Amino acid sequence: MGQFFEFISHGIEQFFLYTAFANMTIGHIVMIAVGLVFIYLAITKEYEPLLLVPIGFGILVGNIPFLESAKLQIGIYEPGSVLNYLYFGVIKGIYPPLIFLGIGAMTDFSTLLSNPKLMLLGAAAQVGIFGAYMIALWIGFIPEQAAAIGIIGGADGPTAIFLASKLAPELLGAIAISAYSYMALVPVIQPPIMKLLTNDKERRIRMKPPRSVSKTEKILFPIVGLLLTTFITPSALPLLGMLFFGNLLKESGVTKRLADTAKGPLIDIVTILIGLTVGASTQATTFLTPKSIGIFALGAASFIIATAGGVIFVKVMNLFLPEGSKINPLIGNAGVSAVPDSARVSQVIGLQYDPTNHLLMHAMAPNVAGVIGSAVAAGILLSFFM
Repeated sequence: MGQFFEFISHGIEQFFLYTAFANMTIGHIVMIAVGLVFIYLAITKEYEPLLLVPIGFGILVGNIPFLESAKLQIGIYEPGSVLNYLYFGVIKGIYPPLIFLGIGAMTDFSTLLSNPKLMLLGAAAQVGIFGAYMIALWIGFIPEQAAAIGIIGGADGPTAIFLASKLAPELLGAIAISAYSYMALVPVIQPPIMKLLTNDKERRIRMKPPRSVSKTEKILFPIVGLLLTTFITPSALPLLGMLFFGNLLKESGVTKRLADTAKGPLIDIVTILIGLTVGASTQATTFLTPKSIGIFALGAASFIIATAGGVIFVKVMNLFLPEGSKINPLIGNAGVSAVPDSARVSQVIGLQYDPTNHLLMHAMAPNVAGVIGSAVAAGILLSFFM
């Protein structure tokens, strides 16, 4: 009888050792709280819900504590686990090009083609990438890590994941979470910077309506764009190739089914997988380090510099543009590639100062240029260190 009770007691003790309660740490509690905040912001504030719900839930999944020494093959970093197999698409840079394919298939580059000089705003906003790169070097990150951190300033999650997977895979989780967090917080971060750097007169500038763009121009753009950008930065071919391919599927008019698949089911599936696995990669025992916290701070700095860079560049351009052709600097923020959220911010802030001045169509030009610009910047950085 004593042996029976001893067996039961030992069994209960073993069972408890395998529960999450026995393996819980403060780090797990902190990360679970972060995941709940992400879900709250997505549902109640509608901040990028398609990203924050999968990422937030992924954080919960990745921070259910378990006995790591038992080799249960359930953690995202354990070889052979389901999450580890799904995470393969992140660490090998498979998911980001598929996301870019979908973005290309849903993006209309007409506003950019109608006013090509606005492409410069997409380039100017990339100053945040190189600004954060220099700061990261200054505080002690090695060059490869600094480059991967800097790309957060492009406000482009897939590009950040792609570059980090190549240059700093050990920081991939922190960089990805930081990039997507700041993408979601565009409506919170950008308005104060835009208002600080502009005056009332500048905010009321009216821009000429975009000209009509022909179908031929739309078809030629992805072909010419691919050749021009990838001849300069072949390293960015996986991203830019898929972006322009998706756009050609859309604009050709003869591959509607493929374009619909790319911008619908395909991008939705990849978004689910990338969000869940990036969230799960925040496993507290691996993720919660001083470096991760530093990356969040650098990501904020990168994003602020990028936003300010775009707005200031418009102000400089206006010094050389004739009256009637000046650009409203409120669209300078849209040079970051958070499509279409940063363009919507331009519209919302513009309407606060002139309810009849609609800036959305104008802001979409630097916004889509920012997508191209961040991919080109990633290709440049990749060519420096590979």
